[in-house]
Amino acid sequence: MLLDIVSAPLRNLRRGLACVAVLMLSVSFLISAQSTARAQIGLIRDAEIEGLLRYYAVPLFRVAGVNPSSVRVYIVNSNTLNAFVAGGQRIFVHTGLLTRARSPGELIGVLAHETAHIAGGHLATLNVAIDRASTQAIIGMLLGAAAIVGGAAAGSGDLAQAGGGIAAGGGSIARRNLLTYVRAQESAADQAAARYLEKTKQSGKGMLSLFNRLADQSLASLRYQDLYARSHPFERARMRALETFVKKSPYYNKPPSKAVQLRHKLMQAKLHGFLETRSVYRKYPKSDRSLPAHYARAIASFRSGDIKNALREIEVLTKAMPKNPYFWELKGQALLNAGQPAQAIPSLERAVRLAPGAGLIRVMLVQSMLATGNKQMASKALQHLHKARRSENRSAQLHLEFAKAYAMQGKIGMADLSTAEAALRAGDVKLAKLKARHARKRLKRGTVPWRRSDDILNVREPKKK
Repeated sequence: MLLDIVSAPLRNLRRGLACVAVLMLSVSFLISAQSTARAQIGLIRDAEIEGLLRYYAVPLFRVAGVNPSSVRVYIVNSNTLNAFVAGGQRIFVHTGLLTRARSPGELIGVLAHETAHIAGGHLATLNVAIDRASTQAIIGMLLGAAAIVGGAAAGSGDLAQAGGGIAAGGGSIARRNLLTYVRAQESAADQAAARYLEKTKQSGKGMLSLFNRLADQSLASLRYQDLYARSHPFERARMRALETFVKKSPYYNKPPSKAVQLRHKLMQAKLHGFLETRSVYRKYPKSDRSLPAHYARAIASFRSGDIKNALREIEVLTKAMPKNPYFWELKGQALLNAGQPAQAIPSLERAVRLAPGAGLIRVMLVQSMLATGNKQMASKALQHLHKARRSENRSAQLHLEFAKAYAMQGKIGMADLSTAEAALRAGDVKLAKLKARHARKRLKRGTVPWRRSDDILNVREPKKK
């Protein structure tokens, strides 16, 4: 289920934390919002999609000499075709890229390219190059970029062209030098990505196919260009060099396995089901009996409140692939959202047995257990939460569930501490300190939880602007 908390996320969280026992949020497919100074990015959390991206990316990280555990891959809820590296070793992939990648190879090629940027330290060296440009040139480029994006968003070709003019006037020599530097980085990332694919015995055909499509856009106006094409300039010379390199690989004509192709299509069906519910039956009509079609229709049905048809579609899926944990997760999620938490528990327990490392599924199982109102469930719920903590400790939702479980057991000090942890992870330091102060009064002095509440009290609040 998609939870839209993009607008005023901290205010919503504050209201929820005021009454821990009544805040029930779906986690398996969750859009969370992280506020920055002047912008907000909607992120999607989903165990299946995150698992697939890690499956694609980890072999690439290893051959690139990048520690897989140090890289996080985020899913951005945007229908634009884009992916980028930012904030160190973090890869952001837009849902538009996930749904429009025609094959696993296209998506894997992008991940290989972005991995090359991380391995090559391109972000750090690019910052040095920007520092060397004049302030006027940088401001000119930023103003130009803003005008271009604004013109494209407004559907105005004139504004986009004006943006290009502003950028051109902001110190042409520095601008040309910087663009030359970026192009050199992109070419180097291409070559490295092709090597990573060969070392992992994968074809670069998908990467070449996607990049060629984006290169064709460079001939069109900015209005029709994807964001990835703008941030990764695809000149013809660059594409010819990449094609020569990729075609030399002995794995060029090697197709992805049928299992991988199916996972890719199921991922796309899931995104369509959740994000484009109204158009699902046009893309996946009832005459389509494929598993991705059943998946998309099952999600669209329960999202529309038609639990009967949703369960009918899910039954087809679980019979065809009884060891697929995400089909059982979907059944549990559908039942939970239909107000049947007790009935959801067996399906979610089965999903957890099939995917014991998927912390998000464990959190949903805990939600179902606590939603029954059965206090005897609290102890078992806490066991699942401690296991989920290995992968989800940064999640505010995890700590909210801890708070509810402790509250059911009457452990109010621990409930207050968990609420403080949730608020801290959501960026509400003021609320975190308030709840930590309450926890400190109830917890035994000198214990680990008491010391943790003390740590939270010492966290600095962000300066108001």
